[in-house]
Amino acid sequence: MTYTATISAVGDILLHNSVYEDASIGNQQYDFTKMFREVKPYLESADITVANSESIIGGKELGLSSYPQFNSPFEIGDALKDSGVDVVNMANNHTLDRGERAILNATNYWNQIGIIYVGCAATEEESKIIKTITKNHITFSFLGYTYGTNGISAPPGKDYLVNYINLEKMKEDIQRAKEISDVVVVNVHMGNEYERQFNDFQDEIAQHLADYGADIVFAHHPHVLQPAKWYTGEKGNQTFVIHSLGNFLSGQDRLYTRIGAILQLDVKKTVTYDEFGKEHSTIEVMDPQLLPTYVKFQRWRNYEILPLYSVTNDELQNAQGIYEEIKSHMMQYMPEITFIEWEPVQ
Repeated sequence: MTYTATISAVGDILLHNSVYEDASIGNQQYDFTKMFREVKPYLESADITVANSESIIGGKELGLSSYPQFNSPFEIGDALKDSGVDVVNMANNHTLDRGERAILNATNYWNQIGIIYVGCAATEEESKIIKTITKNHITFSFLGYTYGTNGISAPPGKDYLVNYINLEKMKEDIQRAKEISDVVVVNVHMGNEYERQFNDFQDEIAQHLADYGADIVFAHHPHVLQPAKWYTGEKGNQTFVIHSLGNFLSGQDRLYTRIGAILQLDVKKTVTYDEFGKEHSTIEVMDPQLLPTYVKFQRWRNYEILPLYSVTNDELQNAQGIYEEIKSHMMQYMPEITFIEWEPVQ
């Protein structure tokens, strides 16, 4: 007996002031949904979609802020929910930008709108919980970790607020996750900003995660796309790793920081029974597909996320050439990646 489910992921949701000012509809209210309109069908097409919530959604009561210490309006959460996002990673270098209050506001709001968050916890008790989603008889668990928080420490006695990269803890968490789920998905925030190739540290951490038994690794922090690669764990297991999903929505204006991607994977669960009637299952992660995306805007206004393959030369000089270069870049270690180019039904 076999079951299949699809999981997709996008990179950084990083709201610089130009982005949330563009979303303003007056009276301190915000609407980001128009920015996601062109990519919403692709996000909704998967059974589960994961995003990296890079700028904390502490809400306007704390005062909205941009680089270097971010705080975003709750309404970006509404737009992600409306676009089909099911899980957000909160563990990144900006998690503690606005302190414990922003984390509590954010976790409360994610709970309120029904989006699972990982990498952060409001209480010590919650920090011990492995969060899961079951789709099509396949249970996925989700974990999140960051290399650091820009030198800002959690309040004394509250280290549970954010998860850091710690091999012993990651190994223990993955082992606990494997006991209650079929597929372990790890979000990890690391690497060098704006570098398009992953470094030795990223490679080393990815190999450890494969050795510990993670099935899928979604990585971020560089703000540009870095290639995907299969890793073979010490037990012969195959782990899919994409080293950076880049920016999905941000106010950064360099070419490669405006290019992100929607990654989609198929997961197949095969169930068999032995002579004693005991159930055995195997998991296969397969058919990696990528939809490169482009953040279009003019003069810091009219932000919109577009499929890169549909972008014209009027919107981006040499658009097709850039698209082909991105495809080659992302296929370096995984030539079997296919690229999504279907037009949504209107």
